[in-house]
Amino acid sequence: MANSFPSAGGNRPGNYQRRVNNDPFANIRRNHRIKVPQVRVISPEGKQLGVLDTPKAINLALEVGLDLVEVAPNATPPVCRIMDFGKYVYEEQKKHSHVKATASKIKEIEFTARIADGDFFTKLRHAEEFLGHGNKVKMRLKFRGREMAHTELGFAVMKRAVAELVDMGHPDSEPKLIGRNINVMLTPLPTNKRKPKFTVEEETPEDDAPPAGT
Repeated sequence: MANSFPSAGGNRPGNYQRRVNNDPFANIRRNHRIKVPQVRVISPEGKQLGVLDTPKAINLALEVGLDLVEVAPNATPPVCRIMDFGKYVYEEQKKHSHVKATASKIKEIEFTARIADGDFFTKLRHAEEFLGHGNKVKMRLKFRGREMAHTELGFAVMKRAVAELVDMGHPDSEPKLIGRNINVMLTPLPTNKRKPKFTVEEETPEDDAPPAGT
């Protein structure tokens, strides 16, 4: 008799594969997925309602159109909050999307303490272009070898860079020394207040007409 059970391995018909759930909120127990007999309940306003039987707590949440959500599963008893779970998920996703989008818009420019003027202004031009496109710019100056003995030179370079870019972005804070690096983050000014200094736009000739008599 032929074996009717699925064969192990491979992707042949009848071979069941476990799906990976990438939903970070899937493991949060709520409502009837909460199986413990009692839970400590917090109201939507953050008020402690005490320890309640789980079915009673679930009904309390559902009666006001909300969910009973487990927020501290390892507590004894577990702590649950009455909330709008769908709204909570939406707000968390929105928050993480904003963080990710902001991070992807950060550009980095690196200086040295003894940078030549030519390289200095080239880097400023790149920084100005990034700020002009609405990106935040992280300026970093890295000390090499014995340069750490003269950190004032690095601070002078960074303060000069910030001053040169003042019409395009403002520093989130003063330049700070962290380890062997001086860091400062620039946030672009509103579009209508940006005044490029190093990026020269190509000018269109005023008169492209051919010379008379041709």
